[in-house]
Amino acid sequence: MFEQIKHNMETIDGVAIYPVMSLLIFFLFFVGLAAWVFSYNKEKINEMSQIPLNDK
Repeated sequence: MFEQIKHNMETIDGVAIYPVMSLLIFFLFFVGLAAWVFSYNKEKINEMSQIPLNDK
């Protein structure tokens, strides 16, 4: 089954760009996510971490 898919994909012109584009999109997403996490306000993180412990 994989050989049929591989054969069909090899006959398409320019198909090699799709894995590169998908890798680039995922890499940029995770780099952006890491930048957002490390730049997030530490006071807000501490406030949110205390929410489960607060009795209302």
